[in-house]
Amino acid sequence: MNVLLIYPEFPDTFWSFKHALQFVHKNSSNPPLGLLTIAAMSPSNWNKRLVDMNVTRLTDDDLKWADMVFISAMIIQRESTHEVVKRCKTAGKMVVAGGPLFTGEWQDFPEIDHFVLNEGEITYPQFLKDFENGTLKHIYTTTEYADIRQTPVPMWELLDMKRYDSMCIQFSRGCPFGCEFCNITAMLGHKPRLKSSAQIIAELDKLYELGWRRNVFFVDDNFIGNKKALKDDVLPALINWRKGKVGTNFITEASINLADDPELMKLMTDAGFISVFVGIETPDETSLTECHKSQNKGRSLMDSVKRLQRNGLQVMGGFIVGFDADTPSIFQRQIDFIQNSGIVTAMVGLLQAPFGTPLYERLKAEGRLNMEMSGDNADGTTNIIPKMDMHELKEGYDTILKTIYSAEGFYKRVKTFLTDYQPVSSPVHLEIQEVLALFRTIWKIGILSSDRGYYWNLVFWTLFHEPKKFPLAITFTVYGYHFKRVSELHVLEGAAA
Repeated sequence: MNVLLIYPEFPDTFWSFKHALQFVHKNSSNPPLGLLTIAAMSPSNWNKRLVDMNVTRLTDDDLKWADMVFISAMIIQRESTHEVVKRCKTAGKMVVAGGPLFTGEWQDFPEIDHFVLNEGEITYPQFLKDFENGTLKHIYTTTEYADIRQTPVPMWELLDMKRYDSMCIQFSRGCPFGCEFCNITAMLGHKPRLKSSAQIIAELDKLYELGWRRNVFFVDDNFIGNKKALKDDVLPALINWRKGKVGTNFITEASINLADDPELMKLMTDAGFISVFVGIETPDETSLTECHKSQNKGRSLMDSVKRLQRNGLQVMGGFIVGFDADTPSIFQRQIDFIQNSGIVTAMVGLLQAPFGTPLYERLKAEGRLNMEMSGDNADGTTNIIPKMDMHELKEGYDTILKTIYSAEGFYKRVKTFLTDYQPVSSPVHLEIQEVLALFRTIWKIGILSSDRGYYWNLVFWTLFHEPKKFPLAITFTVYGYHFKRVSELHVLEGAAA
């Protein structure tokens, strides 16, 4: 059996880092972890081939080789997925699909033969059993939650690893919080389910044996959902694993209450964590109450961010405008918070209501859903009818993007961050492409770009004030290049619409 695993293409988005990846000659930020895990769960006598369309083309020869095609996709890959399915069916192939896109929209893909939905550790074995018996059903679904202690090590050997900027690992599923707009708990539950430290170490060992030395992204939606397991088991195991190794720093997502736990922050940085994505959402307490973001309430979000930075963790932040409680003052308040916090990687989006969330159900009952959700958190679109005038909301949103990703706003924010950030020293691992990236930034940003004055100002300011953070400053110039390109694209598209 020849099984072709296809991951459709992402559009140019905030998180694609498409324009930034060019500087280090990479094609994609992360590989398709779900497909690699499904491959590992498949019969060992099946021949498997992965086509990640974000790093390579899907050829007619690939389709000719395949007996069966597996597709996994997120909502943002919808357009590419329709094209892939059409090609597969034109080639006469049986198509099996799973992943977040199909969980909410499987009815929109009538050409697909079989759907393996929800948690693959439960539904995929059912599919395999029926496949063996010749009794396949159209849809495999479950309301149960999987024991991810049984999840195998992903088949990273299917990848061309040099095409990626980071690898992915999942430690937990589920989140103890109940944010109204988030579909994580709807899909994965409130009680975090965990892998063992032995599983995590086995996955890291495999990556390291394959030669991986770049960043590893723990894709948990809230890495600190079970602090006790982290402190007692997983983080000590990671600290021990790092001994004698270089590179392989970790990135993850966590709730803001991480800043309340000095012990946990220290364990994470000792284990090699350098950056966390945090859902800040809004500095407005009324809007936080509206969306049930309880973990963000009753605190100085600014102080929490600064505490994380001063404990060695870079903060990537998610921000939202368009809550019912938002007034026109929110746009400047968001700008002020982002600039003063020094959150360099600030993703700002209009409020959206994903399928299956409490927000979706509430707005559906109020008759306030108006379109299909794009799946892009920062493209300036929304599938809801807001309380604020839509023109005013869009205009205010565009103002935020134009301000925080202008050269003046962005480079000023980088300096704020570099001043406050206290990195934990670790063995430096540089690849040749990272060294060459410095010269590419000099040419592309320092010479050709209209932002060259700001670039050189940051270079010399960093060398004089924060010389040990110079590599990070250069990295941020690349981020700024990407963010500006993406924000300009969305602002222009919005104006055209």
